[in-house]
Amino acid sequence: PVRGHSNVQGNRTLLINHHPTKEQLDRLEEYYGFKVPRKGGYDVVKSLKAMHEGKVKFMFCMGGNFLSAAPDTSFTAEAMRNLEMSVMVSVKLNRNHLIHGKEALILPVISRSEKDIVNGEIQHISTENSMGVIQASKGILDPISEHLINETHVACRMAKAVLGERSVVDWDKFINSYDAIRDDVEQCIPGFENYNERVVQKAGFYLPNSARDGVFNSEFHPGKAAFNITSVPDNLLAGDEYLMGTTRTHDQFNTVVYGLDDRYRGIFNERRVVMMNEKDIEKAGLKEGDHVDLFNYDDGKERIAPLFIVVKYPIPQKSTMTYFPETNVLVSINNVVNGANMPASKYVRIKIRKHDPHIFKKIDEHIIAASGTSLE
Repeated sequence: PVRGHSNVQGNRTLLINHHPTKEQLDRLEEYYGFKVPRKGGYDVVKSLKAMHEGKVKFMFCMGGNFLSAAPDTSFTAEAMRNLEMSVMVSVKLNRNHLIHGKEALILPVISRSEKDIVNGEIQHISTENSMGVIQASKGILDPISEHLINETHVACRMAKAVLGERSVVDWDKFINSYDAIRDDVEQCIPGFENYNERVVQKAGFYLPNSARDGVFNSEFHPGKAAFNITSVPDNLLAGDEYLMGTTRTHDQFNTVVYGLDDRYRGIFNERRVVMMNEKDIEKAGLKEGDHVDLFNYDDGKERIAPLFIVVKYPIPQKSTMTYFPETNVLVSINNVVNGANMPASKYVRIKIRKHDPHIFKKIDEHIIAASGTSLE
């Protein structure tokens, strides 16, 4: 599963995917000469449920902040505590390190802002942006410790230790040069021809894009772009219910929050806010600036996000917006998008009540009940 990582586009392109296509797997098998597993893996939601059921006992996180990025925070925490072991490869501490398996390791590595020097040469990584552009990136800061190694080094050393002589891959080649990794990518993934030469160009290079290039392989309309009509669901809300969607601020990159200002929406120095239509605020007997608690009752389970501030915002009636990841706790693990099985974080039924000072005791009781412990 991929969550809370800053280069999701590049991950998918390079087959970090729980269901790669047959063609992609065939190319890997042909180039490396070993039998590639064909059974699909787990997505985020299925991973969490498998952890709960004891089917997954080990978790290895290559960066990211899985706990904060995943839905249903309490459910996610319970799942992670159920692991036999969790390993976090990280460039900075985050909440992911506080909730872990029975055994846990934190492996610090060089960040992309630090000089990654291998065999006396500064390595450059390559990233893919949201426009499908591949560019080179190189750190400029001295590493915080001379003992740090990069993520590639960690992965290759693990592969060597686990596979030993069974492996047909030259892992040391990858450790010694990022160029060697890109050479192999060029052989396995279409669109990366002359990878090392093109990536260091000032503007990088574009990946193939069938829509941009006018190449359409529609099943029923060959050569033409196919459009689908999606039915709009009935929003059957109770009188005291609202639809909540989560969003991000200008000063935020995934789960990393750099500041408390959302200048595009005119909200400053605060993140625990619920944006509401002015008429909804009045009808609920509230006023802007009031403190409220948010509730979700999907699956017959009470989920609570306490102490939010009401903010008047030009949003449709009965709709509300809050910030990610503060309200992930309200998103049920079973509230998913049809087909994609992604958390439906833009479609969450909530109730809004004036803040109860005793709400934190109730939250503690929920946590204790879920963990099977007691206050005594």
